[in-house]
Amino acid sequence: MSTFTWEKADEKSVQVARGLALDAVEQAGHGHPGTAMALAPVAHLLFRKVMKHSPQNPDWFARDRFILSCGHASMLLYSQLFLTGYGLEISDLKNFRKHNSLTPGHPEFGHTSGVEMTTGPLGQGLSSAIGMSMASRYWRNVFDESSKVGESIFDNFVYVVASDGDLQEGVTSEASSLAGHLGLSNLIVIYDANSISIDGETSLAFSENVLDRYKAYNWDTHIVELGQDGQVDVLALQAAIEKSQKSTKPSFILLKTVIAWPAPNARNTAASHGAPLGLEEAKLTKKALGFDEDSTFNAPEDVLEYTREQIKIGANLFSNWNKDFKNWSESNPELASQFQRLSKNELPKDLSDQLSVFENNGSVASRKSSGTILNELSNKLLEIVGGSADLAESNGVALKGAQVMQEHDSKIANSSIGGKYIHFGIREHAMASILNGMALYGFTRPFGATFLIFSDYQKPAIRLASLMNLPVIYIWTHDSIGLGEDGPTHQPVEQLWSLRSIPGFNVIRPSDANEVRECYLKILEDRNPAGIVLTRQNIPTLDRSILAPANSARNGGYILSEAKDNVPKVILIATGSEVQLALKAQEILEQSSINTRVVAMPCVEWFKAQPAKYQENVLPTAIVNRISIEAGSTLGWYQFVGLDGATIGLDNYGASAKPEIIYEENGITVENIVDKAKKLVK
Repeated sequence: MSTFTWEKADEKSVQVARGLALDAVEQAGHGHPGTAMALAPVAHLLFRKVMKHSPQNPDWFARDRFILSCGHASMLLYSQLFLTGYGLEISDLKNFRKHNSLTPGHPEFGHTSGVEMTTGPLGQGLSSAIGMSMASRYWRNVFDESSKVGESIFDNFVYVVASDGDLQEGVTSEASSLAGHLGLSNLIVIYDANSISIDGETSLAFSENVLDRYKAYNWDTHIVELGQDGQVDVLALQAAIEKSQKSTKPSFILLKTVIAWPAPNARNTAASHGAPLGLEEAKLTKKALGFDEDSTFNAPEDVLEYTREQIKIGANLFSNWNKDFKNWSESNPELASQFQRLSKNELPKDLSDQLSVFENNGSVASRKSSGTILNELSNKLLEIVGGSADLAESNGVALKGAQVMQEHDSKIANSSIGGKYIHFGIREHAMASILNGMALYGFTRPFGATFLIFSDYQKPAIRLASLMNLPVIYIWTHDSIGLGEDGPTHQPVEQLWSLRSIPGFNVIRPSDANEVRECYLKILEDRNPAGIVLTRQNIPTLDRSILAPANSARNGGYILSEAKDNVPKVILIATGSEVQLALKAQEILEQSSINTRVVAMPCVEWFKAQPAKYQENVLPTAIVNRISIEAGSTLGWYQFVGLDGATIGLDNYGASAKPEIIYEENGITVENIVDKAKKLVK
């Protein structure tokens, strides 16, 4: 039987939250007041009555997560972080949307305590929350598989507030479909169905039955109609949440609301979505809220005393959890040791020694050497979790022997609700967003694989991963025209430099199997978002007894093969499969008395992060005869070859033909490298 109560103190707290949202937007002169005002009862209900959280311990691993997918309604979240004691104060709310404030226009992860992810681009919050729920289920299964559902110290819920805009974005359809397939019962989405968007009523462009859509996705669905007075029906919403908490599926609660409630004239208008209500309407609204119409930022002491009881409640929850955690640790010493390692973001000290070293002078596609290393890392590291967008064998990422994540009691072979390998299906965009959520949850080092050309579908989520500096690993194969007959629709041209242009993102294109090995280790050590770009075709494993060691790849760019007498007349800079062409060209040029240095540059970002002295040593300013060689756009190579150098690449689309024909047709050949080098040194 439910013990839920909703008292006058709760009503007053909601009115305060509404007033704070109104005032913050009004003072800023811009923002989105309507949703924050309408949903104030929902946020108060979650933060004060429903969620397991501790304001003084915002990183508590077992806490419930709250994701405001409609990030434009950021004051909905900030008001609760202020009221429940996460460290925001009235001065922070007064600085809403101002430079360097703790209350930016959209919530930013790592900037404001209590913000679980950076939201703003619609659809990303809900899609990433699905990744959080997957990570939650995975770690619960790792640490406490035998406990019944609801009885583990690692059980928790992910709560999402989503808008019409979130549900119109295609990425949420992809992600929600997968969530229903997996039966993510720890996920509860509250859909704010206010039927208003910036352009007007959503009926202008949106008329489907959303509830039926989510039923078709295999979610439990609920509808909460407006209360008799036009406000949110809190009692009905609480009842729907309680039902959702007992479900064996993800739950979707369609909540009817009136945007900007209780503003007398602005309610239920598109204008209230994305602009201040204006002075006169603000006064009328404050009167309706029970405040003096000329007062601002009302936060009475009795309300703060009530809402900040969450500090003590949360501290007690955290303290009791720690006692249970201590008992669990004593019963599970090996898992407890792993928990502590993961809490410190540490890798096993002997990890490098446990990975394959590939024999010189062999030949293997880097997607295959990647698969070898990834499997070895997966066997050693609990935190490696991920999968492919329906291309496991093509990408080389199938985790041999690993259980596959599926719904409870799935009939799919070798599956588990906490499986390590994920079949994302053909959902590249959602996969990238889900990886973000898995990383945000904590401990997890998620990976997702597809062809490089389809990274275009993933850019919005990749950009957010970089904004939040999440340790996500993207594995991209079929990296160039070397994939051959599949043709220009599948041959990436502009993708490498497009990805390199994303601030904070590392793009790695290794030249052989042992570089692949070293690059994976550095990716794991750095903990930055990174994409490793791999070949479909075989490439030679370089003889490191005569060339620079593979661990030099950690510098991003390095002298792979030095010129005769260490005095180069020309420098060849190459990545990936084109490094072998540079080495062959070097042989010919040296025979023609043109001293040639070959620089391998698996990662431009790593190289540019090196000290200036190191960069100068690899690419001396005095040597202007430089040629870049990469089977893709030449756009960014001019920063390294300058106006006096040359580029060899592909500034047009490929063709459906054998790789050697396309390389020849576009001049990505040893002969062309030699010819350009000779012209430069004349």
